[in-house]
Amino acid sequence: MLCQAVHLGQSRPFAARVCQPSRAVRVSARASRGTRPEYIPNRIDDPNYVRIFDTTLRDGEQSPGATLTSKEKMEIARQLVKLGVDVIEAGFPMASQDDFEAVRAIAMEIGNNVDSTGYAPAICGLSRSREPDIERAWEAVRHARHPRVHIFLATSPIHMEHKLRMSRDQVLRQAVESVAFCRALGCPDVEFSPEDATRSEPAFLYEVLREVIRAGATTINIPDTTGWALPHEYGAFIADLRRNVEGAEGVVFSTHCQNDLGLSTANSLAGAQGGARQLECTINGIGERAGNASLEEVVMAIALRGADQLGGLRTGIDAVHLAPTSKMVSDYSGMPVQPHKAIVGANAFAHESGIHQDGMLKSRDTYEIMTPESIGLARAQGVGLVLGKHSGRHALATRLKELGFADLPSERVNDIFRRFKDLADKKKNIADDDLLALVQDEVHQPTAIWQLQDLQVVCGSMGLPTATVKLLGPDGIHRVAVGMGTGPVDAAYKAIDSLVRIPVDLVDYGMTSVTGGIEALATTRVIIRPAGELASTGTKQDYKGRQQQRTFSGQGAHEDVVVSSARAYISALNRMIPYISAQAHAATAAVDNARSAETATATVVV
Repeated sequence: MLCQAVHLGQSRPFAARVCQPSRAVRVSARASRGTRPEYIPNRIDDPNYVRIFDTTLRDGEQSPGATLTSKEKMEIARQLVKLGVDVIEAGFPMASQDDFEAVRAIAMEIGNNVDSTGYAPAICGLSRSREPDIERAWEAVRHARHPRVHIFLATSPIHMEHKLRMSRDQVLRQAVESVAFCRALGCPDVEFSPEDATRSEPAFLYEVLREVIRAGATTINIPDTTGWALPHEYGAFIADLRRNVEGAEGVVFSTHCQNDLGLSTANSLAGAQGGARQLECTINGIGERAGNASLEEVVMAIALRGADQLGGLRTGIDAVHLAPTSKMVSDYSGMPVQPHKAIVGANAFAHESGIHQDGMLKSRDTYEIMTPESIGLARAQGVGLVLGKHSGRHALATRLKELGFADLPSERVNDIFRRFKDLADKKKNIADDDLLALVQDEVHQPTAIWQLQDLQVVCGSMGLPTATVKLLGPDGIHRVAVGMGTGPVDAAYKAIDSLVRIPVDLVDYGMTSVTGGIEALATTRVIIRPAGELASTGTKQDYKGRQQQRTFSGQGAHEDVVVSSARAYISALNRMIPYISAQAHAATAAVDNARSAETATATVVV
C-alpha cells in the first residue's frame, strides 16, 4: 500500500522512502529543535520557527468537569516550561479572584524563570473586549518578563446578531478601542482574536484586522471557534488573510482550532502551511465540547514531517516531556486520556495483532514512526527489570525514571515504595501501569487535609451495607465514624461526610481496572461540588459571561475497590476545602473593609 500525503485537500502517492523516517528522527524529536529565536511580540526572525501557545490552563480548564486548583495550575505551568512552550495562557483573570491570583502567581514565578539560553515563556491572560476585563488581565500578567493580553470579540454575522446584538460599526469600534486601551496601559504584546473567524465575512474581517493592527495588536489569532473549517479551507483562509490584510507583514498570525469535526490538528497544520507561525493547543486536546488541537499531536507532526512536508517548520518543544505532562494534566483535571489517543494514549505503542507483532520483532520501523522514548516513555525490555515483592527501592526508582519520573523527591519515592511493597505482597508481578497508578495516587494529589487511615465494610444481600472509616484530621486527631448506605461505597462516603461535615454533591463517579485479572489495581475518579449553603461559594464566570459552579475532581488507586473509591472522594474533598476556605476569608475581608469604610465616612461626617 502506498503512503498518502495530504496537501490542502489533495492526496498523492509518493516514494516509499519518504514514508520511513530515519532512526535519528524517530528516536529524538528533541535533537532537531535547533536554537529558539529571541522572543519579539510582533515577529519571529526565523521564518521556519512556529510558536507553541498552550491554553491548557484556560481553554482546557473549560472542559466540563475539569477544574484546577491554583497549586495544580502552578505545577502544570512548571511542566510546560520543561516542555518549552513559547506562550502559556494562564487563565481568564476576570473569572474570579482565585483565577486572577493564579494567573498573577504564574506570571511572577514562571514568567521570570529565565534559563541559561534566555528562554522564559510569555504569560498571557484572556480578556473580553471590555476595559475592566483588560485592566484585570494586564494587572495579572504585567509582572512577567514577556506579558501578553489576549482580547477577543466575535466578528461573524451569527455571533454579532444573536450574541453581541451589535452592528458591524460597533464591533469594529469596540475592537479597535480595546486594543488601543490595552496598549495605553503599557502592555507591549496584545493578541486579538476575531471569534468565529471562519464563519465571518472576509471583507469585514479584513477591515477589523487592519484596524486592530493599526491600534497596536502584535498577534492576530484566527479562531475556528466551532470546528467548522476543513483543512484545505482553513489553510487557504490564513493565506488569504495574510495577502489581503493591510499590515499583516508586521504581526504574527496564529491558529486556534476546535475539534468538533475531529480536524483541529489537521487544521492547525494547514494553518501553519498557510503562513501562521503560532499554533494554539492544549495538552491531551482538552477543552470545551470536543476539545482543542492536541499539543502533542501538533508538535510531533511538525517534528516528524516538518522538514520534508511542511517546508522546514520546527518548534522549540522538548518532546521527551510530553508523556509526563500528559499524565499530570490528566490526573489534575480528572479528564482520562482515551486508550487510542494519538501519541500519549495507552495503546499508542501497543501491538496486539500477530502481523504487527511479527513486524515489530523484526524491526520497530515496520509499524512505529516514533519511539516511546522520544516522548518520555521507556519500553519494558525483554531482559529488563521484573518488579515484584523481592524488588528493592533502587529497582523501583530506576523504573520510575525510565517511565519519565526522574525528578521525584526522595520522600515521594519512599511513599510510592511503601505502596508498591503492599501491592507486591498481593500481586506476583507489578506492571508499568500499576506503577503509574501508584504515582498518580501519591504524587498528583492535593495537600492532605484529611487522610484515610483505615476502612472496613460489611455488605451483602442479607443486610444494610455498613462502613467504618478512620480518618486523620487537619488537627492531627484520629476520628472514627460509621455510615450506612445503598452499597459499600455509598456507606463509606456517608461515614466520611459525617466526619468532614462539609455538604457536597457527587457529580460523577467512575472506576477502571489498571490491568487485567482479579489482582488488578482499581483506579477511581470522582467529581464533587459544594452543596447546601456553600453551593453559591464555588461559582465563577467563564469568558462567555456564563456563571458556572466549580467542580473538584479526585482520584484514588487501590487493589480494594471501596478503598480506592474512598481515597478518590477524600482527594476531591482535599481540593475543594482550601478553595471554600479561601472564598470564605475573602468574603469576610470584603465585609470588614466595607464596615471600615462606613465607619470612616461616619467619622468624617461627625
